[in-house]
Amino acid sequence: MPTILFSAPNMIPFLPRFRPLLESYGLQLLVPEVHERLSEAELLAYAGQFDGTICGDDYYTARVLEACTPRLKVISKWGTGIDSIDRQTAEKLGIQVRNTPNAFTQPVADTVLGYMLAFARCLPWMDRAIKSGRWEKIPGRSLSESTLGVVGVGRIGKAVLRRARTFGCTLLGNDIIPIDPVFLTKNEVEMTSLENLLARSDFVSLNCDLNPTSFHLLNSNTFNQIKPSAILINTSRGPVVDEQALISALQEGKLAGAALDVFEQEPLPADNPLTRMDNVMLASHNANSSPKAWEKVHQNTIINLLEGLGLSAKKEG
Repeated sequence: MPTILFSAPNMIPFLPRFRPLLESYGLQLLVPEVHERLSEAELLAYAGQFDGTICGDDYYTARVLEACTPRLKVISKWGTGIDSIDRQTAEKLGIQVRNTPNAFTQPVADTVLGYMLAFARCLPWMDRAIKSGRWEKIPGRSLSESTLGVVGVGRIGKAVLRRARTFGCTLLGNDIIPIDPVFLTKNEVEMTSLENLLARSDFVSLNCDLNPTSFHLLNSNTFNQIKPSAILINTSRGPVVDEQALISALQEGKLAGAALDVFEQEPLPADNPLTRMDNVMLASHNANSSPKAWEKVHQNTIINLLEGLGLSAKKEG
């Protein structure tokens, strides 16, 4: 009987719904306790015990993958990002890695615009002032007076730029690969260097994948290039930003504020200095939140698992 390590935190709460379907294919489930994701050590404790997995951002390192062979056949990742999986080692070992591309483009793009509006119109700070008994008129600005720089002009980056264009923003983009000139012309996006984008942008939105070229892309050097009045928005992956360099930039006034949905360590430790900064908005890696999108990913993750095991998927009743 094939055994599945069921560790996707976004699916575990709905396990009573999914278990009968998976068991109808003769699958046995291992369901560990998961706090955001499984570490390398936690995965090694299960090595050799499962044939496939439905996982979140678990750390499938080369060491884990080698320990899980030859039994492990497929890793079905809930969502889009697979940067926590050593894909090169998986391919070498014949382990399939499957995901759901373009799963959360709309909700993540909406989140970026929400952060931009919150900072431009000073909404959280006016709310706090009123609730604390202060009648203050805090100066804001229109997005039409602002320049947005998007780092990573993929599906989500493009969706962010389309939304911002509607608000009248001046638009800049940066990417390591060429971007469709039709999209750029239609949406009036100027592609430029990272240095130029940082120097000119009032809002900098990180929408790139996490890979060797983007690890700590924002660091002590690049924070010296950023416009001091700028707001940094990160809904991509935590390690795209050197967190200590970000904290220093905020403390030293090199950056006006930040909106962060992702962090180098998740969950974010309660004693992290970011939690005590009034010019920082924080969220729990939740920019993908959308019932419709989540449902699509739930179903596709199960289909990916079944296909990876050589089983044909049935429609859930």
